[in-house]
Amino acid sequence: MDAEALRSLVDDVASGEVDADEAVRILRALPFVDLGNARVDHHRSVRQGLPEAVYGPGKTPEDVALIVGELLTGGAGPVVLTRADKEQLVAALAVDATGTVRGGTAIWHRADDRPERVAVVTAGTADLPVADECAAVLWAHGLEPVRITDVGVAGLHRLLVEVGTLQAADAVVVVAGMEGALASVVGGLTGAPVIAVPTSVGYGASLEGVTALLGMLASCASGLTVVGIDNGFGAACAVLRQLGART
Repeated sequence: MDAEALRSLVDDVASGEVDADEAVRILRALPFVDLGNARVDHHRSVRQGLPEAVYGPGKTPEDVALIVGELLTGGAGPVVLTRADKEQLVAALAVDATGTVRGGTAIWHRADDRPERVAVVTAGTADLPVADECAAVLWAHGLEPVRITDVGVAGLHRLLVEVGTLQAADAVVVVAGMEGALASVVGGLTGAPVIAVPTSVGYGASLEGVTALLGMLASCASGLTVVGIDNGFGAACAVLRQLGART
């Protein structure tokens, strides 16, 4: 249930197309449905503009299938399952086989296309799994992100040929491990919002992403938004909030 669906329900009751008992049945699922092992938040789109997503790790395939099934009944924008393993994907797709799988992310009820231009930039090929998650979530919400891959600061000339793409973007996500310097470079090349995602990629003193995280937080490029280590999903949500989420 999102704001548009709620408004439509009120209009349908007012016009007599939906009777009061049916409206009560629908509204009883707000703000959440208690499944016993999960409380599915159908009201999140109304509050935040973005529906609840399902985080796979720690859940059994049965848990995932139950939660995905409940979200699909709510009709609020895209249903997104992230970080899912093979067994979880099989269980979720058994509930509704129309889902689209992109890596470890599954999407049902993709949102309508929207015109904003978003670039997802990676420092190295090893950063791709995090960038892929980000791109999949953006796609679920109607965006077609441009991918710029393997343009880290060790070979800066690779990035410079993409300056035009960066400057034409409405938002840019930068995914980088090691020392995380790419976010500062990109932040100095474009006036668009830049979402920086540190990854756990790197040797020794990279400290599984902590060095990249601290480097991004200490960036001299003003106004960077920095999300948690390996949080491609969170970066996509930050972009959607800044552009204005529409479900």
